[in-house]
Amino acid sequence: MRMNLKTLAQEVIKYDASDLHLKVGSPPIARVDGDLVYMEQLDPLRRKDIEEFLQLMAGENEVEKVKSGVESDFAYSFSDKLRFRVNAFLTRGEIAIVMRYLPSNIWSVEELNLPSVLHKFTEYLQGFVLVTGPVGSGKSTTLASLVDEVNAERQENIITIEDPVEFIHTPKQCSISQREVGSDTQTFASGLTSAFREDVDVLLVGEMRDFETMRTAVTAAETGHLVFSTLHTNSASQSINRIIDTYPARQQAQVRAQLAQSLKAIVAQRLIPRVDGGRVPAVEILIVNQAVGRLIREDKIYQIDTIIETHSRYGMVTMSHSLQQLVEAGTVDYETALRYAPDSEALRRLLSDKE
Repeated sequence: MRMNLKTLAQEVIKYDASDLHLKVGSPPIARVDGDLVYMEQLDPLRRKDIEEFLQLMAGENEVEKVKSGVESDFAYSFSDKLRFRVNAFLTRGEIAIVMRYLPSNIWSVEELNLPSVLHKFTEYLQGFVLVTGPVGSGKSTTLASLVDEVNAERQENIITIEDPVEFIHTPKQCSISQREVGSDTQTFASGLTSAFREDVDVLLVGEMRDFETMRTAVTAAETGHLVFSTLHTNSASQSINRIIDTYPARQQAQVRAQLAQSLKAIVAQRLIPRVDGGRVPAVEILIVNQAVGRLIREDKIYQIDTIIETHSRYGMVTMSHSLQQLVEAGTVDYETALRYAPDSEALRRLLSDKE
């Protein structure tokens, strides 16, 4: 079974896929350039296959746990170069598995086709840098690139708190501790609290899922640490509102003041299908300056989009302008850009103005 599972994993590499779906009664399914592709040359999977795959990767106890209705998240490696983030769950009483491929190499900002202004975000000595976007938008890959740059350029103590640990960082000039929720620490919040006693300089929080994690991360950014994290939000303004709305009403003025002081930048990204195959990131970038800080404190976050539009010379960019640049460069076609645009009419206007 290990050979069969490894063969499937190697198919993911051959397809240049991001994910592998294993379900009873269906052949394996790969996600390629954002679309699902059935591996119809392979036989449909049986219940026995799925259960044995899960047992091989996580053990018999995990199989029984999933059968009882408890989802399972973990990382699994076939070798140093073949590693996956795995989620197992029940669907109509049958176990299903989704495996996200975790490349062994960590790409630079340039290799990821991200704006060079992101290099600036690794130079901050303290504060909050958020990378946001929907599932599968490359948030973890971008964060790994930023942490790797810190690792190469600074001499500090980096602690990551992840569920599970995704990219493996080899120490360069920094000391790095990668902690996995569930095995190395109980929760994101407890790992964050513990980091304060571990001489930490730079923190990576894989995901801010709850109030306690957000509260602790904001405090860390405010008290002399550089904090990188992610949210499942689609824009900079939505990200700020999500954090504030998590707090009780009586504390929201306080957290607005904290964010105005500690938030440094937000990168909201989507992966867009390229004309020549593969995907390329489209990004919205907010860099927090005095004007943005004032809007956050005064609860005028709806005006932040205007700041982004009028401060492009400082490296800020709206998602519409990012998509416009990709279309004009011939990287993404017009209809695809419109499909991914948060405001398709605004993008149409931008493109028509250039004609």
